[in-house]
Amino acid sequence: MQLSSWGTTMSRLSGIRSIMDDIAATAGRQSDGAWCNLSPGNPAHIPEAVDTWRRLAGEALREDFFAAGGQYGPSRGTNALVDAVVRYFDAAYGWGIGPENVVVGPGSQLLAYMAVNAFTGPSAGGERELVLPCVPDYTGYQGLSMAEGGTAGVEPVVVHEDERRFRYAVDLDAVRRRTSMGAMLVSSPGNPTGRCLDAAELDGLIAIAEERGVPLIVDHAYGQPFPRVVDAPLAPVFHPHVVNCFTFSKAGLPGERLGFAIGPAEVIDVLVSFTANAALHAPQLVQTAAARALDSGDIDVLAAKTINPYYRAKRRTAEELLHDRLPESVDWRLHSSDGGMFCWLWIDHPWFDDLDAYRELKNRQVFVVPGRHFFVPPLDTPFLAGHGRRCIRLSLSGEEDVIARGITRLGQVLTEQQRNAA
Repeated sequence: MQLSSWGTTMSRLSGIRSIMDDIAATAGRQSDGAWCNLSPGNPAHIPEAVDTWRRLAGEALREDFFAAGGQYGPSRGTNALVDAVVRYFDAAYGWGIGPENVVVGPGSQLLAYMAVNAFTGPSAGGERELVLPCVPDYTGYQGLSMAEGGTAGVEPVVVHEDERRFRYAVDLDAVRRRTSMGAMLVSSPGNPTGRCLDAAELDGLIAIAEERGVPLIVDHAYGQPFPRVVDAPLAPVFHPHVVNCFTFSKAGLPGERLGFAIGPAEVIDVLVSFTANAALHAPQLVQTAAARALDSGDIDVLAAKTINPYYRAKRRTAEELLHDRLPESVDWRLHSSDGGMFCWLWIDHPWFDDLDAYRELKNRQVFVVPGRHFFVPPLDTPFLAGHGRRCIRLSLSGEEDVIARGITRLGQVLTEQQRNAA
């Protein structure tokens, strides 16, 4: 059977598919402790988070099973969760939103997929592209557009901070030069870097969205108000050209695929229709548990008292291990972050190639993510051909001994590659 052009686009091996394949490859091999999986964005097993969600889910099962799980519900989301989101965000930020500004979906990634394809691709005025205003960014974004070549990534400004640290900044002028923009999408805090938009960058992107009459979709999967894996210095902004996406995944429910979007009513209404046409509605039992988490304040306690300190400690440990176990002679740099689930490493040598390092580490039973997956193909510009192939992402969600063994083996691989290149 012949695939359509959309089917061909969606069936390609993407960065996110590669990561999920690595998760599957190690899923049945964890018991022997041999594999060091520093690849996925799967949240860590935090007992306090597990206990909280087990209790909330148990309450939903006991008290609301038939209402939540025994019948169909609204495509916008259950009244309980939508109303809880409205109350929560009005209390946190004073947005003055109503149910018409909220849609619940089966994961924030699917909501982003819906928003992207509502505003990009073929249109009366020609092809309109999805613009990622600062790559590297979440590799899953590259598979969102149904249009062949429908995603464009804008190269960042690279800021050198010291011998071992750097950061990216948004090149607003380069973003403004994109001429066929249909939507912009950015993660803040960022995956893979932990980079947060500053006020000038966010204001600049909103101004471009207004000028072009397009939405700016902001993915808050790691930041405020929860799960606060990264201490985002900038609060989410409610604006007629901004669609904010949130998820319960990093707060401890990744397997349940539950997220929600908040934005202008006319955009949210389109996403409600997408949901109805594609999935009827998101799973409802977990919506009941999530509504309880918001109304009770349990979500805030988890974020502030448990999740944030946990990953902050993990980040400190990982940074100490990197300085201790990576070779001094290698010019490696860590992207600055306010916390987060990842370390984004730049190995600034012509002999380093992210795929070669990935394969060699895999031979040593270590999974990392090649950096090129976070840049939009084709990788043939001077910046991407060099910088984009010299980065890797390390996940911090594993146990400390797994992270330590993985970083030790990375140090060994770098030492050998540098010696072979000499």
